[in-house]
Amino acid sequence: MAEPLAVEGTDYEVVSEEPPELLGRNLISASYLLAGASAFFFISFLFAFFYLRALNNNGMWKPSGVDASVGWGTAVVACYVVSALLVRLGLTDHQALRRDRWRVMGLAALLVGVAGLVLQVIAWPQQSFGPADGGFASVYFGWTAFIFLFVLGAMIWLEMTLATSFRYRKMETDAPPPGHASGDSHRETHDIRDPLSLVRAELVGLSFYWTFLAGIAVVTWVLLYLV
Repeated sequence: MAEPLAVEGTDYEVVSEEPPELLGRNLISASYLLAGASAFFFISFLFAFFYLRALNNNGMWKPSGVDASVGWGTAVVACYVVSALLVRLGLTDHQALRRDRWRVMGLAALLVGVAGLVLQVIAWPQQSFGPADGGFASVYFGWTAFIFLFVLGAMIWLEMTLATSFRYRKMETDAPPPGHASGDSHRETHDIRDPLSLVRAELVGLSFYWTFLAGIAVVTWVLLYLV
């Protein structure tokens, strides 16, 4: 059996000072993989929408009175799109070293995104139908519920990135204390060399994924509210 990388008495040099570029590339690549996995997940709802619509067994695809509120749907998706745009603008500010402005943009994006989630929760009971009222109703509630969960995950990601940026805002010109936030009081070096540089990689990955997810929300809006 292979020996563990770190055991009691291990020289910390073997698990410290990892190049930030390595983890940065991993974070960005992970956002691409997450987007791909999300696309395959929502393809199932896309298939269900067109398949059940084509079958329309006993005219139960979309019975009379089963129509999703365009107003509520537009408000929710508009919040998602605006939030994704603000994150993209925040990334541009961070790359231009306007970090205080990025934090403002990030906070605004978080508030707008959360507002979209709240509006979605309010919108569900405002509909004139339930999930058992035909094929469309089932697809509508399932699709919007999972969009909600994915967006919630993106908002948690944004909040963590934003919190890191706020917490270490006074250290952006000076490196934080060695081993700070490593979780090991005895460590004398960082896990990642220049850990604050990873904020930008987090933003790149987050901006890509959130923009992608907002695109899925727009497709959802077109199919569920306009078609």
